[in-house]
Parts: sequence; structure tokens; C-alpha cells
Amino acid sequence: MGGIFAALLTACMFAVSAICGHRSATQIGGVEANFWRICLATIFLTIWAVFFGTAIDAASLPYFLLSGLLGIGLGDTAYFQALPRLGSRRTVLLTQCLTPPITALIEWLWLGTRLNLPEIACIAVILGGVAIALVPGDHLKLTRAQWRTGILMSILGALGAALGFVFIRKGFAVAYAATGRIPDAGTSGYIRVLGGILVPTIMLLVVKWRSARAHGPMWEEKTLQVSKDKWRRIWPWVLGNSLAGQTLGVTFMQIALAHTAAGIVTAITATTPILLLPITRIMDGEKICARSVIGGVVGVGGVIGLIFARAKTG
Repeated sequence: MGGIFAALLTACMFAVSAICGHRSATQIGGVEANFWRICLATIFLTIWAVFFGTAIDAASLPYFLLSGLLGIGLGDTAYFQALPRLGSRRTVLLTQCLTPPITALIEWLWLGTRLNLPEIACIAVILGGVAIALVPGDHLKLTRAQWRTGILMSILGALGAALGFVFIRKGFAVAYAATGRIPDAGTSGYIRVLGGILVPTIMLLVVKWRSARAHGPMWEEKTLQVSKDKWRRIWPWVLGNSLAGQTLGVTFMQIALAHTAAGIVTAITATTPILLLPITRIMDGEKICARSVIGGVVGVGGVIGLIFARAKTG
């Protein structure tokens, strides 16, 4: 039960992070917003690990680092590549609905974790609710290249996220076998973000280098002034994105994965887009259509059913 509650908190934090991330990305771009989100989270989690955390044993350390490299590095990078090609709704729909079954399959094949029939049924209901709420109602024309690349990046994003989740589970299992305890969520999250910061850093450097070559030597001075003006407006959103998502959200996720199968955790966090509906209504005035309400009710019903299913088996 504690793992499911932590997964629900993760979904709530990710919803807040999505709002803050959208505000910051529209001002400084997705690559830079993602980089600073991870950088600030690294600082926050480093403070926790140094002053309050517990030691990480050498045996489990590689698994947490690989979790960050695969989940944050591969998964998030591919996700941000799919967004401009498929649009936010299609990208979220594909990644959120593909991640839980891929996670459950990898966890079963590698770790031997099996889900019972009621749990599988509830996960299917949750993902069905997400699909109903997010399926695009427009008839946006996309080229064949956009479809192929967008779908491929969405699959890679889901695969990276799934591998990241399972590697966390494996890290906890190895740590418990080696020391008789599992590391605290903040410290394991700190190790994970260290493993994930490399790819966003390389991406940002490549983008900056290309922009500098394309615009000439005067580009840096102009960009510096524009960046100062933008940062005065957006730093609260960047800070909120980092705190809610990559710091608190990841910490709650680590707690959930320490006690609950990764397939179940990913299914619950897949309700993040549903939780976004009332937030975007309040903050941005977006309308909530009947289909979104129905999807939200179905998704929440699946979560409630999953809680009861876990209570009976636990």
C-alpha cells in the first residue's frame, strides 16, 4: 500500500512538473529547460545525499547509474524528439501506454516479478482511461517521415523509461542482498540523476555549438542579453520543474519502486496526464471535454481497483 501511495504522489509531482516544464521550455527551449531541470535536481539531491543520505554499496551502484543513463538519458531525450513530430497528445499517449507493459515484460523476464490477473486487469483499465482522455480529436496532417520518426522516438522513450524503472528495482534487490537493507530514496535518486545528466549536457552543447556556427560571432553577445531577460521571468518555473519532477517526483518514485512492482508503479504514474486536466483548466483556462472526463473516471477507477487488488494480495 505504501508503494501505491508513493506512486500516486509521484504522479501528482510529475503533473506539477509538467506545467512548470511547459512554461520554461516555451521560453528557453526544451533542450535547455531539460538540462537545467536535471542540474538543479542534481544539486538538491547532492545536498540530501551528503547531509542526510545513507551510503550506496558498490554492488548496486552501477544499476542506479545505468537507470539514470537509460531512463533520463535515452528515455527523456527520445521523448523530447517525438514531441515536435507527433505533438504532445500523441507522444504522451504512446509513451504512457507503452511504458507499463514494456516494464512489466522486462521485469518478468529479468527479475521474475509476476503480476496476478486482477492487477493486470486494473492496469489495462488505467491505460484505457489514459487513452480515452488523451486520444487526439484533430485531423492533423503529418508526413510519413514525421510518423515514422515520431513513433520510433516514442517507442525508444518508453523503452528507456521502462529499462530505467527495472534497473532501479534491480539496484534495490542487489543492495538488499549485499547489505541487508536498501538505500534511501533520496540517495539512490541522486546516483540515478548523476547517471542521467551526461546525455542532456551533450545535447545542450551540440545545440549551442550549432547555433553559434549558424549565427556568427555576434550571436553570443545578443543571446546573453536575451537569456538574462528571459531568466528573470522563468527562473521560478525552472525551479518548480526541478523540485517537483526530478527531485521530489523521482524520490517518491524510488520509494514506490522499493516496495512495488515496476509495472504497477508505471501504470499509476501514467495517470499524470489525467491529473493535469484540472490544473491546466485552472492555470491556463483549457476546456475539459466530456471524453477527458470519462477517461479520467475510468483511469481513477482502475487505480482504486488496483489498490484493492494489492490490499488483498499484500
